[in-house]
Amino acid sequence: MFSIKKISAVMFAGALALSLGACSSSNETASPGKKEETTGYPTKAITVVAPSGAGGGWDLTARAFTKVLGETKIVDQPLTVENKPGGGGAVFMAEYATQQVENNDMLFVNSPPIIINNLKKEGNSPYGYKNTTPLAQLTKDFGAIVVASDSKFTDLKSVLEEVKKDPSKLTFAGGSAPGSMDHLISILPAYKYGVDPTKVKYVSYDGGGEAITALLGGNADVIGTDASSVKEFLKAGKVRVLAITSDERLAGDFKEVPTAKEQGVDAEFTIWRGVFGPEKMSKEAKAYWEQAIDKLINSPEWKKEVETQGWELEYKNSSDFKKFLDEQESQVQQLLKALGMQK
Repeated sequence: MFSIKKISAVMFAGALALSLGACSSSNETASPGKKEETTGYPTKAITVVAPSGAGGGWDLTARAFTKVLGETKIVDQPLTVENKPGGGGAVFMAEYATQQVENNDMLFVNSPPIIINNLKKEGNSPYGYKNTTPLAQLTKDFGAIVVASDSKFTDLKSVLEEVKKDPSKLTFAGGSAPGSMDHLISILPAYKYGVDPTKVKYVSYDGGGEAITALLGGNADVIGTDASSVKEFLKAGKVRVLAITSDERLAGDFKEVPTAKEQGVDAEFTIWRGVFGPEKMSKEAKAYWEQAIDKLINSPEWKKEVETQGWELEYKNSSDFKKFLDEQESQVQQLLKALGMQK
C-alpha cells in the first residue's frame, strides 16, 4: 500500500524554468533543425506540439505559451501549435524520439504522463523524458472529478458510495490512457475510499476535450481531468465539478467547489506542465530557449495568462527540472507497482 503523501509527491512538480546554457561551438556543422552559433537561431517558424486533441491541458498550455511569447515579441519567429493525439502522448513521443531527435524548431508540452507512459505495463512507451531535453516547467494544476450538470450526483461521496456498491456500474473517463494521469485522478478518490482501483471502469480518450464530449454525450458518468480544462464548461453551466484534488480551495471560478479532503477523502493530486526540446538539441538552441522562457515567466503578460487559465505559476529551471524528473521516475514506479500497473 502507499500513502497519499507519496501520490501527491508523484504528481507534484514546481514549474520548470530554464538555466542559462552555453553556446555551441562555431565549428559545429549545421544540419536541418540543428543550428550553428553563427546562424542566429531561430531562423524559421517554431512548432509547439500538444500531443493530444484540442481542449485538454496540454493543448491549452501550448496555446498560452505560444500566444504570450508572440505577443511580447520575446520570440520573433512565428509560433504555431500542432495537435498530435494518440496513446496519451505515447504516439507522438515515439515519433519525436526517433524522427525529430535534432529538430530544434519543434518543442512540445507534457506533464506526468511522460514518466508514467514509460513505466506502466499496459500500452507503455519505450521513450520518456530521457529522450528529450527538458527546458522548463511552467505551471501546476489540479485534478477535478466532474459530472454533467444534469447528473444525479451532487457531491463526491455520492459517487463513491455507488462505486463502492458496484465498481463496474459507473463509467469513468479521461483524456489519457489507462494507467496515465487522468486515470490516476479518476481512481484515486475511490482508492482512498476503500474501493479496489483495479475494479473501477475507466475509458480513455485522446485529450480532455474528447473526454468532456463523452461526458456531455452520456457516454461517461464521471470524468477525471485537470481543473483548468473544465473551467469554461463550468462557467457555461454544462458540468458540475464535485471535487478538486488540491490541498485547499481554489479561487475564482472554482471557489465554490470543495476539495476532496473537505469531503473526507484524503486525495491530493497536483499536475505539473512543462516544455521539452529534442534529445540532441544544439547548445545554442537550448541556451536561447532557457533565456526566452526565463523572460516569459517573469513577464506580467504570462502571469496574467496563468491567472486567467486558472493555473498556478510554479517554475523550475532546466537543471532543477531534470533533477526533479529523475526523482519522479522512481516515485511513479512505486505508485504504479501499488496499482499493479508497472511494467
